[in-house]
Amino acid sequence: MGRPALPRRRRARRGQRLALPLRPLGFTTRSSQLHEHRLLSIGAPLFHYGLLFVIAGHVVGLLVPESLTERVHIREPIYHANALFVGGAAGLATVTGLAILLYRRLTVPAVRVGTSRSDRAVYPVLVAVLLAGLAATATTLVPHPYDYRTGVSVWFRSLLALDPDVPAMAPRPTAVPAPRAARHDLFALWPFSRLVHAFTAPLGYLFRPYVVYRSRGAAGTAAPDAAVAPGRSRAS
Repeated sequence: MGRPALPRRRRARRGQRLALPLRPLGFTTRSSQLHEHRLLSIGAPLFHYGLLFVIAGHVVGLLVPESLTERVHIREPIYHANALFVGGAAGLATVTGLAILLYRRLTVPAVRVGTSRSDRAVYPVLVAVLLAGLAATATTLVPHPYDYRTGVSVWFRSLLALDPDVPAMAPRPTAVPAPRAARHDLFALWPFSRLVHAFTAPLGYLFRPYVVYRSRGAAGTAAPDAAVAPGRSRAS
């Protein structure tokens, strides 16, 4: 008689204890493309490309001083209109893409089963942060006395210079720090969720070994030199 099978939970715990030391940096998005492709092909590009534009807008707004844009003859009304319409379009694309991805995760059974606890924790926070940012952008449709380029931006650049300008944050309106708690929660959850893949790059793909492909009809008689270059396939 062979050894009795271990209970499922016990086997899972053993696997987790082995996986942690063996793959401490095994970041993954846990892709579900094999389960459903149509909605993913629409929602994923909208979310990711929209988010890239949102991040780029924040980088420009926080790091580029107003004096520099004035020096290259980009006046404040033009800068404001560009930030409003381009940033608003990027925010709408990001929220729309996330909505499609969440709808897909809730309605496709195979994808729903693969939803982890970290997903359930991070998705509501991510939605709250994106909606708060979109609402903050919408408030700039009407004239507002507060200029973040002379407040938050100055404070942020002072942090990089290791000389915090705390008074620059004093006149900020209530609408700006309102989603602060959600942002902090998002940053706290980030390393423990699939969002961590944003800090990785598939550089190893460029140096991965050749992959051998064999046709189904000749799986046992394929030539040993059937290796192909990365990204290409050749049936024997």
